[in-house]
Amino acid sequence: MLFLDELPEFPRSVLEVLRQPLEDRVISISRARYATEYPASFMLVASMNPCPCGYYGHPKKQCVCTDYQRINYMSRISGPLLDRIDLQVEVQPVEFDQMSSKQPGEPSAAIRERVIKARAIQSLRFKNHPGVHCNAQMTTALLHKYAEPDAEGMEKLREAITKMNMSARAYDRILKVARTIADLEGNITVRSHHIMEAIGYRNLDRSNYFNM
Repeated sequence: MLFLDELPEFPRSVLEVLRQPLEDRVISISRARYATEYPASFMLVASMNPCPCGYYGHPKKQCVCTDYQRINYMSRISGPLLDRIDLQVEVQPVEFDQMSSKQPGEPSAAIRERVIKARAIQSLRFKNHPGVHCNAQMTTALLHKYAEPDAEGMEKLREAITKMNMSARAYDRILKVARTIADLEGNITVRSHHIMEAIGYRNLDRSNYFNM
């Protein structure tokens, strides 16, 4: 796992280097006399503020940044890099009543059990596909075979892709996430609510983020 805090504060040239290993899970190095590849399969986790002051979209505090400052801040992360990040989740401030609540949440052991079952489903699904062990590693052909949603789900996906001008890579990522959500539910078919949940995890797609 690679964790990058304050993602836009890294030089753009450094962030762009992540595109190849996120896509191909290898790093290629070419020199005058040789070329070689190194394995680089990792999970990228990153965090960032919504703007330089940190309050853009805050329900109670006013953002003091100009539109130019916000756009300049977000533009440090390129669209192609964002496309390669499966889950882009905006976290809202937690109210005091929620922080002080003594109501227990779902136990970690129960979540772990659900994840283990989903991974077992995926291991069985890809047992005849060498080198593929989980949904994230699916090729386009495997996406068509295992992750295409039902008719209603496909229509929801078409509407989202068209309305938000998403790329072909975002299309693939949504299907992979939706397939995983369905696996966590133990559902054989990818349905419309799986698709809608996966789309909801792409908060930073540029066509809608700055229209908050």
